[in-house]
Amino acid sequence: MLSMYPACFFKEENGYSVIFPDLNWLSTCGNTLEKSMEMAIDCLAGYLYTCQMDGEPVPDPSQLSDINPVSIAKELDIESGDSFVNMVSVDVALYAKAHFEKSVKKTLTIPAWLNAAALEQNINFSQVLQDALKAKLHIG
Repeated sequence: MLSMYPACFFKEENGYSVIFPDLNWLSTCGNTLEKSMEMAIDCLAGYLYTCQMDGEPVPDPSQLSDINPVSIAKELDIESGDSFVNMVSVDVALYAKAHFEKSVKKTLTIPAWLNAAALEQNINFSQVLQDALKAKLHIG
């Protein structure tokens, strides 16, 4: 499902700042307009994905015509200069599969006796490593 939110793009000396007023002033930036759009998509996907994983509600997006970048700039006390509003869209599920949930292969070495004991118990090595890393990193 496609999610779309308006974002304010503010031209700066070294690129563009991007702000999502509907999403608690979520922001990112890029050195070029193209890179700032890529970063906006990544930022939006990450925010929405995290909200989904944490069960947090997400506000409905404003209409593009309801967002005034000059007003946003004043509220944030930044220069409005060369600014515009654009819709940023992302399919969060597809983006997450490609960027957040993608598995990577790791090669590791364990003692032969430990390998034999684990195989006898039908241990899923990948799951054990994931569980151990999460515990060590104090996450999920």
